[in-house]
Amino acid sequence: MTHTFPKLMMALAVAAACNAHAQKAAPNASEEATKRHFASLVSGGQPKSAELTLFFTMMPKGGDLHHHYSGAIYAEQFLQWVDKQNYCVYKNTYQIETDAGKLALERVATPAARTCLSGVAVMQDNSMLAELLQRWGTKDFYNHSGQQTPPDRTFFDTFGYFNPVASTNTADGLRTLKQRAINENLSYIETVFELAPFTANADFDKAVLAPGMDGAAMNAHLNAQLEALLPLLDKDAGWTGWLGAYKANIDTATAGIDDEQFTMRYQPFVLRFLSPSQVFSSMVSAFKLASENPKVVGVNIVGQESTYVSMRDYKLHMQMFKFLKAKYPDVKLALHAGELALGMVPPEGLQSHIADAIDVAGASRIGHGMDIAHEGNALATMKKMRDRGIAVEVNLTSNDFILGIKGDAHPVTLYRKYGVPFVISTDDAGVSRNNLANEYVLFASRYKTSYAEVKKLSYDSIRYSFLAAADKERLLRALAVKFSRFEADVASSLHNAAH
Repeated sequence: MTHTFPKLMMALAVAAACNAHAQKAAPNASEEATKRHFASLVSGGQPKSAELTLFFTMMPKGGDLHHHYSGAIYAEQFLQWVDKQNYCVYKNTYQIETDAGKLALERVATPAARTCLSGVAVMQDNSMLAELLQRWGTKDFYNHSGQQTPPDRTFFDTFGYFNPVASTNTADGLRTLKQRAINENLSYIETVFELAPFTANADFDKAVLAPGMDGAAMNAHLNAQLEALLPLLDKDAGWTGWLGAYKANIDTATAGIDDEQFTMRYQPFVLRFLSPSQVFSSMVSAFKLASENPKVVGVNIVGQESTYVSMRDYKLHMQMFKFLKAKYPDVKLALHAGELALGMVPPEGLQSHIADAIDVAGASRIGHGMDIAHEGNALATMKKMRDRGIAVEVNLTSNDFILGIKGDAHPVTLYRKYGVPFVISTDDAGVSRNNLANEYVLFASRYKTSYAEVKKLSYDSIRYSFLAAADKERLLRALAVKFSRFEADVASSLHNAAH
């Protein structure tokens, strides 16, 4: 008995070790099978697009870090909200009417005399719906022979059509986006959510736009003006009231969004083409929100970068961010920067936007980063991004549509070469009528990639998020489990297909 017991224990230990090894080996075998399968989908002269779509729809995709709430909603849902709020859409202009007096006149008119239709009526009119989808999104832009505005104007103009209902139905909209994310195996969204409150101050605008000052003198002058404006904001009833309403909306609209399947966080945004006082007061709102509510994880600035005011005030905005970053050092910035292409602005306008966002404003992530090849110190900037872990949010569909840049012309090729971290994201999936799975399909179809790289991109979309450390670790653990299941499913389907 004394000799048998140790042998039995040894046998059990060996069996347990073998079993553990088998369990450990099985996921590795599945991963290897998935790698080989993915390689077969992207090899040769023509990637297998349908199979890639299936692959990336199934694949766990971690997070979407460059995501605009209103731009992610599809037009069909906006039309439902038109009826929910008893508004209507004009036949000829496709604008939403919200004026009570005009709406009353439309309701008493005969059906034949109505010029403003309900959302349901629009959806039942195939011709009007098709035209509306071209105004409220980018559908059929390249399958069209009529007069059109340029792609960038078409894209940015869409927001003016659906804005009247976008901000009044946020709870409903967030739930739609959550379910859509779950459907395509997306665990996390960090969305640019609602314009941060602002107010105007004409004296401030005049002071900071004074001609004849630059460099250190201008920065000292600007900081003095910023310090002087801060206490005035707290005395502005309109600004403080709007800020309070924003805080309440964050709490109510986002209630119930987070669960074991899905997590969402929020970035208030600033519009870069407003007046300096409006931009700064909006920044202050955003920094306050991000410092007070754990669901608000960062601050962003948006709006077409090539417009006159956006270009004129770019360096001013970066100094404003620097000023507030010093007061709120824990607030993170994910700044739209370098969403420009050669010819959109004079060449000197392409030389420093990404570097300024990093060196002056203190950005932790860069949205788009498209003009890096034109920047004056591009190699040094990319080294800094690599060394500091400043990721670029790559949006292939919108970069192609707005800027006309894709394939080897896209700077993702530079970021990959020089080791700059990047993530794949959607930008405005509702406007583009797109989803994150398709962004991965585009990446895999256009660039020589591997399963190891796309899997890393999925993990990186959590690693470079602004989530709290505990939440980040939780989602990374869950993502590992999801990848094990995904790879097992792929391996199983390949085995079944072979037999």
